[in-house]
Amino acid sequence: MIDDEAVGSPVVRVGFSGPRPVHLLFLAPTRPDDDPLLDFLVRARGEWVRVETLVRTYDGDGLDDFLSSLAEDFRGWDGARTWRSLERDLTLSAEHHPGGYVHLTWGIHDRPPSEEWHFETTTVHQAGEDMRNLAADISSFLASV
Repeated sequence: MIDDEAVGSPVVRVGFSGPRPVHLLFLAPTRPDDDPLLDFLVRARGEWVRVETLVRTYDGDGLDDFLSSLAEDFRGWDGARTWRSLERDLTLSAEHHPGGYVHLTWGIHDRPPSEEWHFETTTVHQAGEDMRNLAADISSFLASV
């Protein structure tokens, strides 16, 4: 997790691989008073894309736990595991691939009611320690407010 001076809040950066890298930024977590709702921005940035949406969660919707469970199962699993935010503005599908890599497909969706667009990108992470670090960064990010 890094602190972004331009935003003034914690930021988590995910991804940079591939010939035309796309990375995701998780930033600006906010929680109204003592409300269990937690909102944050997700931005996808790359040479050919600039997408952003506000993600609404119920106290993070267990995103950190989902990522931690992937890290703990570093030996692999069959099929895809999925996670989604409260209002489905952020989705995540995880698949374990041979060689000890986890492919995370992040879906960023337009907010209801318009839902005019949808964007997906896949990031590749080493199973185990790399996934544990991502889970820890997301956990710290969600707990920062």
